[in-house]
Amino acid sequence: MKEPLYMCMRKPDSRLSWWECDNFIPAQANPFFSSQGIVMSFYGIASPFISSDLWCTISWTVGNGYDPFDRKEGIVCIFRWGFPGKNHHIFLRFLIKDIQSIRIELKNGIYTHRVLYLEIRGQGVIPLTHTNENLTPREIKQKAAKLVFFLRVPIE
Repeated sequence: MKEPLYMCMRKPDSRLSWWECDNFIPAQANPFFSSQGIVMSFYGIASPFISSDLWCTISWTVGNGYDPFDRKEGIVCIFRWGFPGKNHHIFLRFLIKDIQSIRIELKNGIYTHRVLYLEIRGQGVIPLTHTNENLTPREIKQKAAKLVFFLRVPIE
């Protein structure tokens, strides 16, 4: 009679418990076996390279900028910092008369999402607030009301 593949060595007349099993899963059953130390070493070596992208984004202040509105000249400028290279400076210029409306997007739940958008005819929407900026609904409505009053456009 053949011995079973999974064999536990135990004392006679004793209960089988998991710490008494020396050979419960044989090495032949899992040909690709890597220890936890090898996997954790890989993550330890790879993590500085993965996190360097995030640290560069933070140190270069990607996405930060300013939005000057000039009613005398009728121009709205939107400036944002980008990643170094061809699009390091993102500069958009629009006429105030091309602004269609101001849009507020409020999503409540586990991940709250409150963003103020500038909707421009033929260009789409441009976010004016950061997505990670934690404004209360009252604060974002006050910002939108100031812009609506200044630009004389409707709010959505």
